[in-house]
Amino acid sequence: QVQLVESGGGSVQAGGSLRLSCAASGLTFSHYAMGWFRQAPGKEREFVAAIAVSGGYTNYADSVKGRFTVSRDNAKNTVYLQMNSLKPEDTANYYCAADLKGTGSSSRNYEYWGQGTQVTVSS
Repeated sequence: QVQLVESGGGSVQAGGSLRLSCAASGLTFSHYAMGWFRQAPGKEREFVAAIAVSGGYTNYADSVKGRFTVSRDNAKNTVYLQMNSLKPEDTANYYCAADLKGTGSSSRNYEYWGQGTQVTVSS
């Protein structure tokens, strides 16, 4: 079955960096656009970033542009989210997701989801 497993979360002070990874199995990874979403307590899940199948196109939420970078390694079936200049408002559970159709920002378009990894940014 399809599995998406996130890792790399943790606690960091404001201004710090973290790199999230999402390892995929059970699907033809190179056929899927990959997205990152996040959900903070009491808030709805929100789009963070997405990357096309070849990595040649990326899409970012305005709140993370210039600070976060999404990338992928199709040989390793892994997508990454490099997060720099972290802010307390970035605190959330971060999820990766796979979409056969595109790099949209709507969570409803994504077919498969990981369990999430927690990111906590202290001020």
